[in-house]
Amino acid sequence: MKKEKETVMKELQYPVRPGRYRHFKGNEYQVLGVARHSETEEEMVVYRALYGEGGLWVRPAAMWLETVTRDGVTQPRFTYIGE
Repeated sequence: MKKEKETVMKELQYPVRPGRYRHFKGNEYQVLGVARHSETEEEMVVYRALYGEGGLWVRPAAMWLETVTRDGVTQPRFTYIGE
């Protein structure tokens, strides 16, 4: 009997919960979840803009969770604002 290869998903290093987020520049986005890049397994946030045309986008989770400095103020790139 041939053994089937088991695929075990690693625990996420960057857990980003689904919901609404505000970008530091003011626009709002809906996070649908976190996916992995098929070749590198890099964690990517899957989201859509809640303005304009919308569309689905991905951004590296590490970048999603970064802080940015603008006008001398350091703040999160995205801030969770609710479901």
